[in-house]
Amino acid sequence: MVTPRLKGNCRPCLIGSLPLTDYVEAARLVWDYTPEIPLWVQLPKVPGEGMTRQFAAGMPGLVEDGGRAFIDTASPDFEESLLSFYEEALALQDEAVELENSRFAMAPEAAGGFFELIRQALERTPPPLALKGQIVGPVTFGTSLCDRHGKAIFYDPQLRDAAFRLLALRARWQVRRLAALGRPVVLFIDDPAITGFGSSIYIGMNREDVCQGLGAVIDAVHQEGGMAGVHICANADWTLVLDSAADVLSFDAYAFFDQFVIYRAAIRRFAERGGWIAWGLVPTLSPEDLDRETGASLFIQWEAKSAQVAALGIDPQRLMAQSLITPACGMGTLSVELAMKALGLTRELSDRIRTEHKV
Repeated sequence: MVTPRLKGNCRPCLIGSLPLTDYVEAARLVWDYTPEIPLWVQLPKVPGEGMTRQFAAGMPGLVEDGGRAFIDTASPDFEESLLSFYEEALALQDEAVELENSRFAMAPEAAGGFFELIRQALERTPPPLALKGQIVGPVTFGTSLCDRHGKAIFYDPQLRDAAFRLLALRARWQVRRLAALGRPVVLFIDDPAITGFGSSIYIGMNREDVCQGLGAVIDAVHQEGGMAGVHICANADWTLVLDSAADVLSFDAYAFFDQFVIYRAAIRRFAERGGWIAWGLVPTLSPEDLDRETGASLFIQWEAKSAQVAALGIDPQRLMAQSLITPACGMGTLSVELAMKALGLTRELSDRIRTEHKV
């Protein structure tokens, strides 16, 4: 685990996406509401910015056919493609090629929000406290990307290994590019599919493979000096994150707090080793909930829920220093009106906590 070089102090931060199509406008909203820790925005309404496809370029055997992307292991060129992939990955390990010039770099057409964040960050005075990026998690990537016959690549040992390497090296590239701006970098691994681990949805998936995938990406972030977070927006086996080397656990604290707080010993160990909690207290999964809540009502939730976590044996001041305030998940599927409300509530709740507790 990388020792954080900054304190969270309940600052506002966002999760991934907005329901817009203009990168400049989206980035400006990020700076307006979360200038301390801005992120690069994913815009799922833009073709090609689906959670998996945005990071899939470079996978051996990848075929994009209209709205469908899959791995064609039956292609006559597949073995050659696989060999080329591993040769390039190994050459990067030996520093024989530059990461920036490899298949693991992201192109502007695949991640317009990333390059717009960098452009606007260069113009900001004063600079932000830190910069945030994100990448799809290995379980979500491996279970949503399939071969020609619809079998998820996570269940193919060779393709699973390639996927883990792809995501790890793409995470390294992202942290390296953001760190070049001279600010600390936090990169979240967005892995909602982990919620299915241990259920009948993913029969045949074992804990070792899940931990190996998360560990590969977390280690890659640490190798570049970044802080690694894991974001899961539903209920999960939280020990997968709490007992990993992750620096930040990001969760839907609005809807799933009761399921999270029962991991008493693991939460305490995580906090004691410096782990941060990103509290997704602003509801995004239910428009009705978001429409109903106010900054005052969410502050009442924060007071009650943070007190429960502190009661596990964590000093309240330490807990606040190791906390961020976020929406429960990305906002790409919300209406623009509701997304704007979520942005405002995230800022308002953070400001209220920091004012009331003199953080």
